[in-house]
Amino acid sequence: MKNINLFCFGFGQVAESFVNKLSLENIKLKLSITSREKTSQKKINQISYNNFNLEDDRFDAKLIDELKKSDHILISIPPVNGTDIVIKNFSKIIKKCNPKWITYLSATSVYGDHDGEWVNEKSKTQPTSKNGKERLIAEKNWISLFDEEKIPIQIFRLSGIYSNKNNPLTRLKSGNANIIKKVNHFFSRIHVEDIANVLFKSIYNFKPNEIYNISDDKPASSEEVMLYAVKVLNIKEPKRINVKDIQSEMLKNFYKDSKKVSNKKMKNFFNYNLKFPTYVEGLNNIRNNFT
Repeated sequence: MKNINLFCFGFGQVAESFVNKLSLENIKLKLSITSREKTSQKKINQISYNNFNLEDDRFDAKLIDELKKSDHILISIPPVNGTDIVIKNFSKIIKKCNPKWITYLSATSVYGDHDGEWVNEKSKTQPTSKNGKERLIAEKNWISLFDEEKIPIQIFRLSGIYSNKNNPLTRLKSGNANIIKKVNHFFSRIHVEDIANVLFKSIYNFKPNEIYNISDDKPASSEEVMLYAVKVLNIKEPKRINVKDIQSEMLKNFYKDSKKVSNKKMKNFFNYNLKFPTYVEGLNNIRNNFT
């Protein structure tokens, strides 16, 4: 049994799924996390853990002792007002705590728009959105830490995440989904369980200063995925909206970019076969087990 002392900056669906995977694999885990909640003791899968308050530049100083003891660090906090608060507040500590494994969760928004063509880890990064631009700056800051201090950092560029709780089926059932029409709009997605599985693989097969796209095998349009979800649920199609009529600024930014994200490097390096290679398997599994 492997022993891991894991510190998670942020504890959203990816970090939680990763901890669940570690638990399933009988890893002996000492866990600390940060969140915006008050510092407290909590439990997940019979694992007691420390939840330390971290909100922008304010944090519980007690977390520093636990961070220094950690040998694995997962960073899933997005930039706050353009600043990576983990780099800003904790980079000096991380340099001294001698971790074996650090993973920064970025996003494929760093690629920007590639007119529906394939992108890989060597493709040009030309982000169009605020989120993508901030993510790219954060990536460069983490890579600089490797260049300066040789800290063991890898970067995962995550495609659009879906899960048993957050997916087109649940949005359709709640009445909060539309079919957006835009010609030649492709984007990639990934089930949260596959992210957790690759994170687990990387514990045993780690190469510092590497970037990996984490995506499934089938980039598709939002329209294609939503129409399949309608078919799975056997319900009436929701309203169709032209992309130019979208009101949400965040959603408008999403439809600016069209690209197909290659996962070849991820699959080859980690020798990983996706549990959900396309949205078809993913949505069918959700329908059969969680709806």
